[in-house]
Amino acid sequence: MSNTESVIVVHGLWVHGLIMGWLARRIARCGFAARTYSYPSLRLTLTENAERLAHYCAGLAVPRVHIVAHSMGGLVALRMLETDRSVRCGRLVLIGTPYTGSFAAQRLARFPGGQALLGRSIAEWLARPRPVIDGAIEVGVIAGTRGIGLGRLVAPGLPQPNDGVVTLAETMIPGVTQQIALHVGHSEMLVSRAVARQCGAFLRDGRFEPAAGGRS
Repeated sequence: MSNTESVIVVHGLWVHGLIMGWLARRIARCGFAARTYSYPSLRLTLTENAERLAHYCAGLAVPRVHIVAHSMGGLVALRMLETDRSVRCGRLVLIGTPYTGSFAAQRLARFPGGQALLGRSIAEWLARPRPVIDGAIEVGVIAGTRGIGLGRLVAPGLPQPNDGVVTLAETMIPGVTQQIALHVGHSEMLVSRAVARQCGAFLRDGRFEPAAGGRS
């Protein structure tokens, strides 16, 4: 990776980019110029957040950008790549991103105020067809299989295996470069050395390290 390239680290639902600081620092230790990115995960639609991310990418004085995105942040990145082909994206790492849908979100939406808690971006994602990964960029997917998280409280019966919020099946994306599963929970991914190491490997080589099924 050239030192003129950047890695944008994108957060998920309900949080701020600061929560991605530890992961960004670990990625930076691998030799990358990593920076966190914040967006309003509840107030704006998925398309609006994708447009903002595209504008941010365009403002970087680099030939291309790489993206590491957690959970809903991955949905924003995928929507951006679907709608704006001008974005100079090199490699994309999705961490715990519910590509096929979200059992937990659908259950939460049934509670009073649940739809407001999920926000407009999640609602748009669940209502639209999934984007096709066409191989134009290299995409790596990291899923978690340690079922500890909020999803177990709001969504009893969350299918196994899961990371406590997102099921393994929900992270599966046809046509991506590589997919792996690590024994980590959904929020634990943000402070997992194993996750950070695999992010660095994929950003560097376009492949995850072998024997990637261990603990964090």
